[in-house]
Amino acid sequence: MTEYPAWLPTEKGSRRVFALPAGGRVLAEVLGDGLTLTHLGGDGTEPAADSFLLPEGAAAQVPELALELGRLGRVGRFRNPSVWEAMATAVLRQVIRAAQSKTLYRALCVAQGERVALPDGDVYFLFPAPEQILNMSDVQFDDLGLAFKKTPLRAVAAAILDHGSKWNELPAAVLVDELQQVHRIGPWTAGAAVADFTGDWSLYPYSDLAVRTWAGRAAPSHHWYPKEPKFATQWRHLAADSLSPLTLLTLAWGSHHGDIG
Repeated sequence: MTEYPAWLPTEKGSRRVFALPAGGRVLAEVLGDGLTLTHLGGDGTEPAADSFLLPEGAAAQVPELALELGRLGRVGRFRNPSVWEAMATAVLRQVIRAAQSKTLYRALCVAQGERVALPDGDVYFLFPAPEQILNMSDVQFDDLGLAFKKTPLRAVAAAILDHGSKWNELPAAVLVDELQQVHRIGPWTAGAAVADFTGDWSLYPYSDLAVRTWAGRAAPSHHWYPKEPKFATQWRHLAADSLSPLTLLTLAWGSHHGDIG
């Protein structure tokens, strides 16, 4: 999956630079179904990744959905190596369309992020450190179209500097609760961030617009509840013990069919 805004399109695929906790930099390049990793510094550590395959018998109550997700085969997705970036990215995604949040994310990287020289001579911009966000003026936020996002971004940046080492050690479900202690961080933002960081997509807010939309498009003949609470119950019942792969694969299916709001 290359839906995350740090993946930048190239002439023949997409690429992303990972800044790893130990200080290394890794360039990931995707061309078709192929993946190449190039170490740009550090100890050779690779970014953590997960693979997802629809378990046999999963979503059996909705054969149309099971068929569509099964056609994806095995899907790989890198985890976000940083709680900070995962949270900040989820903040940027609040309320607005996915395409718009990608534009804001990339503009913020170019304006404030660290420059990384690539082997082909190009330059990649990493997501800004929390200290950099706290040093930004109101005018700088406004100029990037981030006036509405500056308060939660500053709150997350300050919180990660105070609690980041503790958060890195917490179990995933506990971390979802802990992050909601930060100003302007609710269940959706916390769940999306922790799923991105841990690879546990049972923690993603699976009743949100993205999952509801893609489930409906992948299996249009099935009756899906349109409202979040009933859909959440319906989705949990359908998923049974496969909540994480079913949710992730539905999002992966959607990433092949365009962005939504």
